[in-house]
Amino acid sequence: MTMATITVPEPVPSAAEDAERLFKACQGWGTDEKEIIAVLAHRDATQRKQIRLAYEEHHHENLIKRLEKELSGDFERAVYRWIFDPIEREAILANIAVSKKFDYQVIIEIACVNSPKELLAVKEAYHARYKHSLEEDVALHTVGELRQLLISLVSTYRYGGDEIDVNVAKLEAKTLQDAINLQEFNHGEVIRILSTRSKAQLCATFTCYKDEYGISITKALATDSPNEFAHALRTAVRCIVAPHKYFVKVLQRAVSKVPDEDALTRVVVMRAEKDLKVIKEMFYQRTNVTLEHAVGKETSGDYKSFLLALIGN
Repeated sequence: MTMATITVPEPVPSAAEDAERLFKACQGWGTDEKEIIAVLAHRDATQRKQIRLAYEEHHHENLIKRLEKELSGDFERAVYRWIFDPIEREAILANIAVSKKFDYQVIIEIACVNSPKELLAVKEAYHARYKHSLEEDVALHTVGELRQLLISLVSTYRYGGDEIDVNVAKLEAKTLQDAINLQEFNHGEVIRILSTRSKAQLCATFTCYKDEYGISITKALATDSPNEFAHALRTAVRCIVAPHKYFVKVLQRAVSKVPDEDALTRVVVMRAEKDLKVIKEMFYQRTNVTLEHAVGKETSGDYKSFLLALIGN
């Protein structure tokens, strides 16, 4: 857990005690938001699940539904996303991304940052929860080449190991260069390489690309014209090769002059139990501002307190 930012008290109260504290926080005239943050922001996924079960058992009501009633706005959305265990949360985030205004970036994140096993687990959780497949829903909301790319990324089960083939890397770097030269980003071979090769193999291919052509693959994919497909390709490459760097960029945009609470909440709740510590350090190196300070400046109230608790302030 060293890369995580959430802090859990020692000793941890029992799930029944925590459930009781949350029950009391939701009683009477006003909701005690500070108490909700004090409990939920400082428990890991397993503990949160036990609290939900204890709450249901003692009070015969669903804790998540109760909190949805008690809280509102960005704070409610952040607590709602946080309370689930990581796999189920990603299934929910994927569903939000395909159902409201289609957000292919979130789909690419889930498909490309996760390990092959995690992606499979997210898709199974999606099935169980929504009674259809993630592929089906992605296909429903996209067309043409973007659909082809996204479905290939979502349906893949990559090899997860470290073995690479240098000859293949050189050949495929050349294939990518040919497609880029012709500005044919939507080339079938480009999609095949990106969606079937292991992450280690792709990193080798992109290194060969840079050595051979003197430019990074992400820069080579940058177009002057606003090209959604090329942007999606670049996002996939970033998520595969340097996810921490990618999340730093998402956070920078999320706390910029036009804040994006959805993206901010997503990165903080998705990474707080995984590797937010690393992302925080990189954010500071890149911007000279601590993530706590940047988030504190752009958010307010209970939402701000909750995010800062997860960031480990």
